[in-house]
Amino acid sequence: MFNNTVKIKSTIISQVTLFVIPGFLALSTTLISCTSTSDNTNSATNTKADPAATKTITFKTKVLRIGYQSSGDLVRVRGVLEKRLQPLGLKVEWSQFAQGPQLMEAMNVGKIDIGSVGETPPIFAQAAGAKIIYLAGRRLGPNSGKGSAIAVPKGSPIKTLAQIKGQKVVFQKGSASHYFIIKALEEVNLKYSDIKVLSMPNVEARGAFIQGTIPVWVTGDPHLALVEKLHGARVLRDATNIGTPGGYYIGTREFTKENPELVRIILEEIDKNGQWAEANRKEVAKLIAPVLKIDLPIQEIISSRATYRLRGITPKVIQNQQSVADLFYKEKILPKKIDIKEALLTPQEYAAITPETLISEK
Repeated sequence: MFNNTVKIKSTIISQVTLFVIPGFLALSTTLISCTSTSDNTNSATNTKADPAATKTITFKTKVLRIGYQSSGDLVRVRGVLEKRLQPLGLKVEWSQFAQGPQLMEAMNVGKIDIGSVGETPPIFAQAAGAKIIYLAGRRLGPNSGKGSAIAVPKGSPIKTLAQIKGQKVVFQKGSASHYFIIKALEEVNLKYSDIKVLSMPNVEARGAFIQGTIPVWVTGDPHLALVEKLHGARVLRDATNIGTPGGYYIGTREFTKENPELVRIILEEIDKNGQWAEANRKEVAKLIAPVLKIDLPIQEIISSRATYRLRGITPKVIQNQQSVADLFYKEKILPKKIDIKEALLTPQEYAAITPETLISEK
């Protein structure tokens, strides 16, 4: 992808995103922003030892290519992976994507190794044939559901969730919002076919929502907090108690199988960063606000309802994720039944990549 003698500062790549829907594959185009702190040579071997380790660690890569979404990533902002990996002779390349589906498609075509997404994108990616692995889940917090909602503009005549029947409802297909809207509709005895779905990434939909051209929007932070606080958007239903298994860190099968010790280090640093974040939410807001160009009071709200810690992949997590996949098949959104177990490692392989702090949560 990159010449290994040139440092890349900012590259815009036209990216094709794949959505699986009944009977055919729909394509949409988005932009990917790549920021690199390194050159990229995937076939190189590194034998430099971690000063804190007791043995030499051999990796199949010199560069970790990690994806994050437009909502930002505290791991990237704090540089914790760079600090841990540079002594091992590895560098980190970050690529930004509009939302989870775009990130998963980039992983499917070999542009990134690891990324963080909601519960829905890996299901659609697996249905499209992507060779992915669930690495770890995100721990759900008491306020995490408040960061996603079904919203209407200020002054909208729609007062209840049941009144969205027949309305145009905008969200990114294949994202966590896709699962959320289906579950919410069930609560008011509506079917997915009772609404007019328009797929649009949050970064594009926000302006249209503010202008009043979108009657119902299914979205999440930071977009949700911004339209709530600056534009008076009303929430019909947030994602509290919606029954989601939460988000995941996903990796390619090849990268994960070739670099188990590296994956373990990555997950360990991400979870350590999460532990710090959940104990220092106001400091998190101060770091993220200037990056996303959001007023600090609004970012403090966003940070207060975000989740940062990880959890291991357990039978219960797998069962819950399978129920999400089954729901999409039942609703005829996926053309075939998906078996989540096909995107898992063996118990022995999970033991090799999972830090102790993640294993402890059932």
